[in-house]
Amino acid sequence: MRKSARKSRATKVKPQDYAVVVFAEDMEQAKEYEAALKADSIPVFILEPEESDEPDKGIAVMVPEDFIDEASVIVESQNIYDDLYELGMEEEQFDDSDFDDEIF
Repeated sequence: MRKSARKSRATKVKPQDYAVVVFAEDMEQAKEYEAALKADSIPVFILEPEESDEPDKGIAVMVPEDFIDEASVIVESQNIYDDLYELGMEEEQFDDSDFDDEIF
């Protein structure tokens, strides 16, 4: 029932009611945020830099103001997941040849 309540709210949202939840570095990252938000039935709009008033900040990922808190949690969890993924990639590149095998 929760998702149906969200969908009914989403149909009443006007474009001017959207707020920036995050600025993405590139379109690929913006699409990742969009997919994560849509997976939780949150309406999302991507404002490309040439359309934005502040192109220096990146690509604006926007959601209705009513969803901003929920969207912020989703974006933050996506950022944590990305950080963990990058950390795992860095560990794979770790070169253990500097350790002395005699110790082990």
